[in-house]
Amino acid sequence: MKISKHNAEHYLWGDNCDGWHLVKNAELSIIHERMPANTTEVVHYHNQARQFFFILTGIATIQIDDEIITLNPQEGVEVPPLIKHQMRNESNQDVEFLVISQPNSKGDRVNL
Repeated sequence: MKISKHNAEHYLWGDNCDGWHLVKNAELSIIHERMPANTTEVVHYHNQARQFFFILTGIATIQIDDEIITLNPQEGVEVPPLIKHQMRNESNQDVEFLVISQPNSKGDRVNL
C-alpha cells in the first residue's frame, strides 16, 4: 500500500507540530513532521535509537550537543544514541522533514 502524509497515522506534538507515521514498527520508524514558524522541540536524547533528520521544505536549525547546524531543503544530519539534540524552526515559514529512527524511538526518549 502506498503511504503519504495524506493517509498515514497522524499525531500532534509540541507547539502545534504535526507528525505522520510513514513506517512504524519495532525496528524502524520513519515520520514526516511539520514544525510551524518559530517552534522548538524539547532538548532530549535517545538511549538506543539512532536518528537521521532530512529536510523536505523550509530551513531548520538543529542543535547536537553544543553544535548548531542549519539544514536547508534536501540536507540532513545523523544523531547517534545518547547525544542530546533539539530541532528548531527559527524561520517565519513551516519546516517539513523526515525523522528516521533505528530502532524505533518510542519509549526511548529522555527529556533534559
